Amino acid sequence: MTAEKDLSAKPRAIVWFRKDLRIRDNPALEAAYEAGKEIIPVFIWNENEGGQWSPGAASRWWLHQSLKDLGQSIASLNGRLILRKGLAEDVLPQLAKSVSADVVLFNRVYDSAGQKTQVSVETALRRTDVKSQSYNASLLNEPWEIKNGSGKPYQVFTPYWRASRSGIYRKPSSYEPANLAFNGLDSKSEKLNDLSLLPNHPWHTKLHSHWTVSEDEGHRMISRTTEEVTRYYSNRRNTPSIDGTSRLSPFLAWGNVSPRQVCHAVLHADGHSGTRGENKFLTEIGWREFSYHLLYHFPLSTENPLRPKYAAFPWRKDAKALSHWQFGKTGYPLVDAGMKQLYETGWMHNRVRMVVASFLVKHLLLSWSEGARWFWDTLVDADLASNTQGWQWAAGCGADAAPYFRIFNPILQGEKFDRSGKYVRKWIEPLQDLPSKWLFKPWEAPTSVLTQSNVTLGQNYPRPCVDHPEARARALEALATLPKN
Repeated sequence: MTAEKDLSAKPRAIVWFRKDLRIRDNPALEAAYEAGKEIIPVFIWNENEGGQWSPGAASRWWLHQSLKDLGQSIASLNGRLILRKGLAEDVLPQLAKSVSADVVLFNRVYDSAGQKTQVSVETALRRTDVKSQSYNASLLNEPWEIKNGSGKPYQVFTPYWRASRSGIYRKPSSYEPANLAFNGLDSKSEKLNDLSLLPNHPWHTKLHSHWTVSEDEGHRMISRTTEEVTRYYSNRRNTPSIDGTSRLSPFLAWGNVSPRQVCHAVLHADGHSGTRGENKFLTEIGWREFSYHLLYHFPLSTENPLRPKYAAFPWRKDAKALSHWQFGKTGYPLVDAGMKQLYETGWMHNRVRMVVASFLVKHLLLSWSEGARWFWDTLVDADLASNTQGWQWAAGCGADAAPYFRIFNPILQGEKFDRSGKYVRKWIEPLQDLPSKWLFKPWEAPTSVLTQSNVTLGQNYPRPCVDHPEARARALEALATLPKN
């Protein structure tokens, strides 16, 4: 008798992991525990599921590390994470039959491709008389739970958050991971390396020096957030040279931790009773929720502007300008520093994200979709909902977006938010000795200052690829071509 047929009498449940790669506060695991089920954990990799929005290079690196950690966590609880490749609707019915599982438990995702997979899985399981049940592991509120007075989805953040904010008080699950009954069945499984998640290009290898990817590390980051970040968040969150943001976004993107865990920890540390003022950090969790609300109700927004008139916007096509932006060679130091930080670490400070996004869509007049695709491939925290909402916000074509005519001046943004120049000097080595007076506009520095600072424009640091006043005027002219309403 094979290992897969040597079955105990205890009822079994398959827990299908998706973007919930954690042991704690996992509703699917909790359901199996409460039902007294033996747990068969499985992750299925289908690199084509998301189409052009299948995970990018940085996300795949993060996924590889997360699966390694999850497998180790399950092994420490006497289980074995089964890895498979293929279509979930093919794999799960076959696996359920081979291990005699009577139910498949999983947590929901909210992008179109993931939802289609869920429907296909549920249909396939019904044909084989295997039950299925899904749960919410990723959000404080389901996207369909929050509606405006007309019963429609919100498109403005403030009323959305006012209606949904009570979700921050939902507590994480309280079960002990040690009580989960994982099965160590030696079922057929791919090896992690056989999933071929790691990019062929060695770019990703440097990410190891910037990130520790694990559920435990996610909780350490939560503790850091409650002890260091939230206390000064309002004052420090816009200064890129200070480690003043939580850096929790990649852990949330793949579900190494949950938003309920984050909110609970922040509220507990803040002594929040529900009657005090707004917590600025938790408002950022609210923007993540709002992004998922929009993605669910407007699934075509990944490709199309939410504001229809922007479909006619006269975006330029310029491969050279796009490359300058992608690799930090625009000649505008704050923009270039941000893009170099991204390419080096797989992450970028949020204030700088807004500046580089504005530069792409307004100074270069290149489509927000070009930026969305580059971020999708290079960010370890790439999240389809947040990425889409963020780029449409920058381009002025999304819900509750910044007006397109508000054009960030990359010189003034640098002088205001990187006053000491510490951030730019860290990421742009040739400018390290340039005096702060000229740091964000080196092309205006006297020749003698450039020489003394070892800066040679056009050689070790580029000249500006566009002139700011001219680019601003061009952007406003493009905006004027759109219908007024």
